[in-house]
Amino acid sequence: MISTPFLEQLAAKLLVDNSQYFDNLTIVLPNKRARVFLIEAFKKQIDTNIFAPNIISIEDFIQDIAGIRSIDTIEILFEFFEVYSKIVPIDKKESFEQFANWAKIILQDFNEIDRYLLDPNHVLSYLKDIEDIKHWSVDADKRTKLIERYLKFYNLLIEYYRGLYSHLKEKKVGYQGLIYREAVANIPQFLELSDKDVNYVFAGFNALNAAEEVIIQNLIAANRATIFWDIDKAFVNDRQHDAGLFVRRFKDSWTHYKSNPFEWIFDDFSQEKNIKVIGTSKSIGQAKIVGSILEDITAQDITTLNRVAVVLGDENLLLPVLHALPAKVDRLNITMGYSGKNNPVQILISKLFKMHSNALSRNAKSYVFYYKDVIDVLTHPLISANAEAESLVKDIRRNNFTFIAHQTIISIHGEGNDLFKVLFSKWDKGALDVLDNLSSLLLSLKETLVADTNQEKLTKAFIYSIYKVLNKISNYFSGYSSSNTIETLTSIYKQVIDLAEVSFEGEPLEGLQLMGVLETRVLDFDTVIITSMNEGKFPAGKSQNSFIPYDVKRELGLPTFKEKDAIYTYHFYHLLQRAKNVYLIYNTESEGMDGGEKSRFITQLQVEKKPLHTLSTEIYSPYVPEVAAKDFVIEKTESVMERLAEIASKGFSPSALTSYIRNPMQFYFQKILSIRDLEDVEENIALNTLGTIIHETLANLYNPLIGKVQTEEDIQICISKIDDEVAAQFQEIYKKGEIKKGRNLLAFEVAKRHILNFLKLELKAVNDGDSIKILFLEKRFERVLESDLLPCPIVIGGSVDRIELRNGVVRIIDYKTGKVLGTNLSLKNWDNLVLEIKNDKIIQVLAYAFTFEPFLQGRTMEAGVISFKNMKSGFLPFKIKEDKIETQIVTSTILEKYKEQLVHLLLEILNKDIPFTEKEVKSF
Repeated sequence: MISTPFLEQLAAKLLVDNSQYFDNLTIVLPNKRARVFLIEAFKKQIDTNIFAPNIISIEDFIQDIAGIRSIDTIEILFEFFEVYSKIVPIDKKESFEQFANWAKIILQDFNEIDRYLLDPNHVLSYLKDIEDIKHWSVDADKRTKLIERYLKFYNLLIEYYRGLYSHLKEKKVGYQGLIYREAVANIPQFLELSDKDVNYVFAGFNALNAAEEVIIQNLIAANRATIFWDIDKAFVNDRQHDAGLFVRRFKDSWTHYKSNPFEWIFDDFSQEKNIKVIGTSKSIGQAKIVGSILEDITAQDITTLNRVAVVLGDENLLLPVLHALPAKVDRLNITMGYSGKNNPVQILISKLFKMHSNALSRNAKSYVFYYKDVIDVLTHPLISANAEAESLVKDIRRNNFTFIAHQTIISIHGEGNDLFKVLFSKWDKGALDVLDNLSSLLLSLKETLVADTNQEKLTKAFIYSIYKVLNKISNYFSGYSSSNTIETLTSIYKQVIDLAEVSFEGEPLEGLQLMGVLETRVLDFDTVIITSMNEGKFPAGKSQNSFIPYDVKRELGLPTFKEKDAIYTYHFYHLLQRAKNVYLIYNTESEGMDGGEKSRFITQLQVEKKPLHTLSTEIYSPYVPEVAAKDFVIEKTESVMERLAEIASKGFSPSALTSYIRNPMQFYFQKILSIRDLEDVEENIALNTLGTIIHETLANLYNPLIGKVQTEEDIQICISKIDDEVAAQFQEIYKKGEIKKGRNLLAFEVAKRHILNFLKLELKAVNDGDSIKILFLEKRFERVLESDLLPCPIVIGGSVDRIELRNGVVRIIDYKTGKVLGTNLSLKNWDNLVLEIKNDKIIQVLAYAFTFEPFLQGRTMEAGVISFKNMKSGFLPFKIKEDKIETQIVTSTILEKYKEQLVHLLLEILNKDIPFTEKEVKSF
């Protein structure tokens, strides 16, 4: 049996019953979107031209009766703050940010009080009395200021309500509840003055508030209206089923139904349906399953997409689902609200607020930006497409800017770049100037979106949403705010952006429908895909965002979480009512207090399964290979072997050799592919940068002393130059990085301390009678390694930090800024020297000794390390203990044995049959 959509049945009924005065009908629907579908339903059943009836939403209809225009929550908040400012003395007045925290909640309560036609004096005085009772145990003279303020707040609630109500009514604008209350008051006048020939049809409603009930029942009683419900008998007849909660109440309590039939109750839900429940992990998993289902649907018949709806139980899935849609989905209609918090354009504006606020707080006159704030803005997708943005990011990283002056950005990159002028112009002329600036930015971003794709349309909707918010804030500052500061603007923006929903509205008659839950009212689809079918998502959790306690709501007849759950239940079951294929997707993973538990609606379907329903359950898990991840292996191709030959001819450095020992894959990336680490800003000085500064400082201090025997006076001169030379090296190597405060200042002092300790060690040695003559500083030496085992002669080369002649012995010294112990340079035997990374210091210093050996001229030689974090140990020489005899003299015999080990390592590196294999790096 094929179920006919509700709107098509409604169109057929109205065409038959109202053929004589069709154009005198006003059809009232739950939302605006349903109007397009109803007109299409009329078109399908009419073959001549006629005047269409007036079709409007319930909210527009109520506004017409009340004669008051609805304004959004942001504008209401601003109007409320104006009223609040008049009621509260200036010395007790809170900032807008503090005010908005509770005002957003109390506005919801005011709205509920009015929608349900309750006496505000009774409700709000009731709340005041409850709080008074709570604090009876505290003597009046012992109450703290906090308690007094708390009770004063409840005393003022009725004043806030009256003040806001009269203020808005005078302006003929209002929130929904105010408009509904005024509409109820105007019903007698409306019935008297409105056109008597116009009849009203209410269709597709479920939960009505008290005001709507009164209005509709008055129109029905006056024979000016009829109402058609869309409810299934499975929900009406089952007194426990929440989907029929409201309709059962109306059916039982309305006077009209004591003598008139209840229209309509259908029997569609029990018909044949294929329901698939699919569990998968995380949001991305759900999005991919949606894409997979749509891929199967489009493969069979692309035209069926017109009858398919993807309903997002969680709006945050919008962007993942859009990216997961198959390429064949060329027509897409998005109709849903999307939180302003997650709006990509809002994220950009928030980054700008952060960047400029930090610049102002640092120094309003110099206006210096923090590099991370700047990069955050420049790498935002809407900005990063600009070529200058990429160039500026590279400049910041290359010059190591930690803080970058406004003028530097403008002078280097801003000339002729309108985007940069808007992004980085100073926020020093007040809030209105900033708002104009941000509005100009959004307009310029909109102009760059030329392609008429779904993605571009989406971005334009995001931009327009934030543009409207900025305009509303601008109107507020123009008319009300006495404080035109950036701090005030920032706090206001943070508060109102939560209320700024992005509204997507498309042409709904063709293509795939991507919808929120509330947008599905009155509509029917053949195939329904619902995501986020988890407790807390669909239905939403038991949130109590109200000053009115639960028991008070129950007593006064205000909706509680039970009624809100019933609304969700109706929407869910209405989606399933006439659908043939249903896919219910939920998240199997627990994410804090969300996710993991499937929705009670799924369990209810399983427990109350209808005979004609086919219900299946599947769990989709990520593919896990049978074998664990294998080591990364790179075979040595001809091109790799050519590159190795090139390196061999130019020279293998000690660091390259130890890199291979540590991890062959690291050697492959760095030496074969020449891939370097990403250049980035060093906000805090890295250890390798500190080491470079110390090396270069010592080289510059000692350069004048090369070739001469050091004296006490020479070293004292070096000590006197430490501060200036370290500062110069920081400027040269760390570039524009900040070194005058924080951790970098400490690093600056550490560098000076290390160098001073080293020079004191040198001074002591000279005073003790050592003869020290520096032969070379930062000098590169190379030597060809020849062996019958090697395929070709190989160059070994590297830069030695220092070579000196101390008391007639040549000493090769490698500076280390990290901590090195004597044991790191002691060798017991030659076995496995080049197989273990713990021997890296030995491999390095012996490589330097090997390259310098031809220049010894018969002198003895030592090779070792000076560790700046182990300065008290002084020079740490390479030592080897053979035949119970320990020596630190590097003899030709030692170098021959080292050469054998080196050949063994190079043979492995150059062997075409031994691939580069990932090695687990162990720390020692």
